[in-house]
This record gives sequence, structure tokens and C-alpha cells, in this order.
Amino acid sequence: MAAGFKKLYKWLAPDAEKEDDGRDKWPSRASFILAAMGGAVGLGNLLRYPSVVFANNGLQWFIPYFIALFFLGIPVLILEISIGQAYRGSVVVAFNGIHKQTKGVGLAVIMTGFAVATYYVPILAWIMHYFRSSFQSTLPWAGRGEDFYLLDVIANPDPITPETGYIQYPGQGLVGETVGWCAFMWFLVWLSMYKGVGMTGRVVYVTMGVPVVIMIIILGRSVSLPNARDGILLYVGEWHGGKLASGKIWQAAAGQIFFSIGVGFGYFTSYASYNSRFANSVQDSLIIAFSNSAYEVIAAFAVFGVIGFLGYEPGDPNVSLSTFTVGFLTYPLALAEMPGAPVWSVLFFLTLGLLGLSSAFALVESFVTLICDSQLGQRTPRTVISTSVVVIAFLLSLMYCSKFGFYLLDAVDTWINNLCLVFVVWAECVAASTLYRYKDVVSQVGGIAYLIHSLGYILSMVLGVAVGHAVSPSAGAGVGFGIFIVSNVIAVILGKTPLVPAPRFLGKNPWLSKLWWLGFYPINQLRQDLNIIVAKGNKWKIPVAWSIIIRYVSPPILAIIVSFAYPAFYLKRQDPLHIVGFTMAHLIMCITAFGFLVPRWFDVFIPLDKLNEGSDMYTPTAGMVAPESIDVQGDEKGYTMAKKVSPSAS
Repeated sequence: MAAGFKKLYKWLAPDAEKEDDGRDKWPSRASFILAAMGGAVGLGNLLRYPSVVFANNGLQWFIPYFIALFFLGIPVLILEISIGQAYRGSVVVAFNGIHKQTKGVGLAVIMTGFAVATYYVPILAWIMHYFRSSFQSTLPWAGRGEDFYLLDVIANPDPITPETGYIQYPGQGLVGETVGWCAFMWFLVWLSMYKGVGMTGRVVYVTMGVPVVIMIIILGRSVSLPNARDGILLYVGEWHGGKLASGKIWQAAAGQIFFSIGVGFGYFTSYASYNSRFANSVQDSLIIAFSNSAYEVIAAFAVFGVIGFLGYEPGDPNVSLSTFTVGFLTYPLALAEMPGAPVWSVLFFLTLGLLGLSSAFALVESFVTLICDSQLGQRTPRTVISTSVVVIAFLLSLMYCSKFGFYLLDAVDTWINNLCLVFVVWAECVAASTLYRYKDVVSQVGGIAYLIHSLGYILSMVLGVAVGHAVSPSAGAGVGFGIFIVSNVIAVILGKTPLVPAPRFLGKNPWLSKLWWLGFYPINQLRQDLNIIVAKGNKWKIPVAWSIIIRYVSPPILAIIVSFAYPAFYLKRQDPLHIVGFTMAHLIMCITAFGFLVPRWFDVFIPLDKLNEGSDMYTPTAGMVAPESIDVQGDEKGYTMAKKVSPSAS
């Protein structure tokens, strides 16, 4: 009997297989893709996407949506997955490989994801309250949707807004049922990942497979509702080309792609570190990105069917859709009016719960991987680390289960997502495209030229968006492009003529050669070096266009999105909870600066055998010359890379 239970336990919770270098690895490629999709596909796809589209309804929505997908979402996703797979470690380990002073960027990414996890699970607790309440012949929110949501589930007294001074929150204590469901969901999070990717690789077949099946069923029911056609026509049956002239729809599309795919939380890099070293990371990235978009685009038909059923219209001052209203008001009210309402309600909230669960344990995994890969964590069993992290996260999440927790959650979510998350991804792009193998650049054009170019590159974005808000968008664009062009001209004039010319026709002109070294070499060389691993054999290569996008397209877009957060905070400056959320976001953002100024503080998170990865000196353009021209060496893992030799060797 005991042997049978032990065998069943081993089947349900298998130990992770090992890669040649001793690191745990996924049971299969499908497990990795499903786990990564589980992190990406969540409440934002099912609830946030329809609310954003409703405010920008019409087929024209898909133009900025797909532009944002290809120029913002996919390139950053390829970056995060590729460095995780290549450097075989946590986000901090991966960014240490890019440069030792970018470890802070990696830690800021992880802390952003962990901060989100602490309030994401309490949202799942509210979902479970609805799920529990669905097992009744008459749904308890029928005819009183808003009261049920605010009074029975959230149970937070209204804040007091005085004529002068700060907003007051009279609620004290904890909401009992929210605490109970929060503890239950944290237990499921722990159960899904405590043994590592061997266990998680089994769980994701349920947390991703079941919601897809249920969503197909719900989709069929929603589009068959009376007047569902009217709602679907709002989605794909109208064209409002004039909206494309407004910045609002472009900002909304960029924000949706950014938040939907889930870059900047760390789990893509952490999950990819457990891949086989030579897995097809570019192809995996495209599968994850397109699957994520396909899920939300198709699932939106279900929500718009409900919108038509309820008779909602864009522009109606009495109708305001958001992530929370879609999930806890709009859809539940429609469910209450359907024949067989309890069945559909159980299926809907089960889907939300499973999607949220897969996102929750993905968010926690990046923090667990950080500890496991640290010098202390390598001597501690993963089960102990996972348990400790989940317990700490549960205790932190209790503040969102309080009788002012809803308002605190809204405040923290606002500034973590709209400010901190966007900033850390901006920092990822800038760090990777500026600091990677920068000594090669300095050896060719000189330190003064490199410093002027780099400062001009960063200041063009910072001062450009600042002037854009203070004066006008056109003035901001002029300042940004002006700083960038002037700094490039000065850097090229002061720079040395490179000993190693730029490739192709650029190398024939010394001025163009210097410009190439300054503005393109670091990110292009990162692409070349990553391709040695991720494109081995017949795997898909990271294309040249990726380097241009990561360097010159994604960062300016992200800088513009970040800039909108500060004027928004001015309107919330009298709210103490928003002050807390705003402060928390900036504390995480400051980690990037500490990592740059005092990188040794972060060495504790790096295994001893990887500490010097970010300090290695390579031959300039070594990854670009013919293989027979490079002194290469194979190692026991089956890949090759250039030996560390002096720049003059090339």
C-alpha cells in the first residue's frame, strides 16, 4: 500500500530531470511553452483586453495592436528568453552575464514580479468567493451585482474625502473569507512549484489546458445570447479610422501588449534557464507571443457577446468597463440572467481561477529561482526555499485582505504596472544595448566618444519626454532628436578611427564606421553571441532587425509610456495609499541604480562559477568573422565560443 502511494506521488510530483551541466530542465518543450504561456495568459487577457478594446472599438484597433506586438512585445520577449537560456540562471545571473553592473536591473525585474504576486493572489481570493457562491440555484448577485461585489466580497468601507487634507480609510481589520481563500490559493501556488520544473511541468497541462476547453464552451454560449451580434459588431464590425489620429488608441494598444505578454516580471528568463541549452528560443518566443494574442483576441468575442446581450454601448456615461468591472460585475450579471446560470458561473470563475493560478506561480518562480541560484541557496533544498518564499508572500498579501485592502491593491497595482514595470523593461533594453561588451567599443573609438554617445542616447529620451509634457509633444520630439543627433555628431568627431572596421559598406567610411561602433555594436554583438547558443544547428536565429528594435524602437516607446505616470500621480497626491504605491514603485526602480553604482552588493545572488561572466574580455567583432579566423575551443557541453584574447589579436 505504502509503495503504491509512493509510486503515485512520484508520478504526480516527479523530480526534475537534469541537463548536462547539472541544472534542472523541463520534462519537455511543451511543458516550457505551456508554463510560459501560463505566465502570459491571465486575467489581463480575459478581463483587461475587452475593457481596453471597448473604449477603442472597431477594426482599426488591430493596427496599433499588431504594430505594438511586433515592435514592443516580441523583441523584449526574445531578449528575456534568450538570455535566460544562454546564461542558465536567474534574471540576476543573466544580467550579470550581460555586464556586472546590470545585476540591479535583474533584481528590479524580479522584485517587480514578486510585488505583483503579493496582490495578485488576493484577487484570486475574490474570484474564489464568486466560485463558492456559484453553487446555488439562484446566484446571490442576481439583481444586486454591485452590492454583492463591494459589500459582500470586497467588504471595504468607503474612504472619507475631506475638503482639505489627505483621504482617510476608516476600515480596520481583515476580511475573514478573503484571508481564507488567499491562504488556499497560496497553498496551490506552493503545490504547483515547490519541487521545481518537474512538478510545474505536470501542473501546467491542467492550468492551461482546462481553461482553453472551458473558454471554447463559454464562447459558444456567449455568442448565442440574444443580441450578442450587436456586441460582436462593436468589436469587429465597425471601422473608426479617425481614432488612429489620436495618441490614445496607440497608448492603449502598447500598454495592452506590454501588460498582456508579461515581460518585465522575470518568469520568462527564469523558466528559460531550465530549458535545454540549445532549445529554439526564437521560435518558442513567437509561439508564446502569438498564442497569448490569439487567446485574448478570441476570448474577447465571449465578452462582447455579453456586452451586446446587456445592451452596452461605447460612449454611454453610465457604462464604464475596467478589468475589475468586466470580471466581477459585467460578466456575473450576464451569467445571472442565463438559463442554467450556476453551471456557467462555475465554469467562468473556474477558468479565471486556473488562469490566475498559472500566472501566480510563474511570478513567484522568478524569486525562488533567484534564491536557489544564490550562493546560500545552492546549499539549501528547493523545497525549503519554495516554502519560505510562499509563507513570506502570504504574510505580505494579508495587507490586501484588510478592510482597506481593495484600495491599497488598486494603488499599488497602478504604480507597479504603469511606472515600475515599464521602467524596468526600459532598463533591460538600455542595459543590453549599451553595456554589453562596451570595452570593445572603448578600445576602438575611445572612452570619451562612448560616454558622450551613451549619455546623449539616454538623455534624449529622458529630456525629450519631460519637455513633451512641460511644453508640447512636438517640442519634446525636437529636444529628444536634437540631443541624440548632436551627441552622435560630437562623439563621432571626438572618436578614434577604429582599428577594426565596421562590416560591409560602413567600414569603407571612417565616420560611418565610428557611428556603427557607437550606436550598434553592443546590441548586435549580443545578438551574435546569443545566436552561437540559441541558433545552434538548424534553430531560428535572432534577426538583425531585433537589434535595431531593442536599441532604437522599444526604449523610446517605453520612455513615453513611463512619462504618463507622473502627471497622473499629481492627481492622487492627497491619497496616502497611492503615496505608498508610488513610493514602493520607486524603491524597486532604485535597485537598478544601486546595481550600477555598487554591483558587489549583488554578488551574493550569483554562483561563484558565474561571478566573472560579466567581466570577460572578448575580441572585438569575434562573433562576426569567419569561423576559421577565430581561435575557438570546444567544451564538455558541446558549444564553442571565442577565447578571451587581446583586441589586437583580430
